[in-house]
This record gives sequence, C-alpha cells and structure tokens, in this order.
Amino acid sequence: MPEMRFTVRWPDDTVTNCYSPSLIIKDYFAVGTSYPPADFLERASTALNIASERVRAKYGYACSSALDQLRQIEETVALHAASPGALVKVERFSE
Repeated sequence: MPEMRFTVRWPDDTVTNCYSPSLIIKDYFAVGTSYPPADFLERASTALNIASERVRAKYGYACSSALDQLRQIEETVALHAASPGALVKVERFSE
C-alpha cells in the first residue's frame, strides 16, 4: 500500500509532518492551499478514515497510525479553532 506524508503549517507557524497509509490525502487536500481549521479537520478525518479502512480491507485490521495521526490533528485543531482568521496550510506531499 503506498503510504505518504503531508506537511502542514498551523496558524501559529508550527509545522507538522503527518502520516497517511494511503495516497487518498491527495483527493482531499491540495499543496499550497490553506483551510479553516474545521474544514481541515473534516477533510483529514474523512481521508484518514478511508485510508485506515483500506488497510483493514487489505490486511484485516485498521491502521492505528492513521487513527493516531487523526487524534493528533484533532488536538492541534482544537488549539486553533477559535482563532479568528486561522488557516491551516498544506505545504507538501512526500511519497
């Protein structure tokens, strides 16, 4: 299964390298595009859950790394969700 990483810049200018066990992330995000935190979380949740289910279909179990990544994203979005004008930028995909 082709895994990938995607680099995200948060509203406080910190950068996180995120993991997905599938290239599905490319269907939900575009490099160079910024998203409001709630929209970013919704897209990440959908994509990472699909990725985890793809692992389940292939190997018989969900991808704990994808679900852990989603939890980390949820925690970070919660820190920025109330900031007016906050945006989360997807900076890079790495396969």
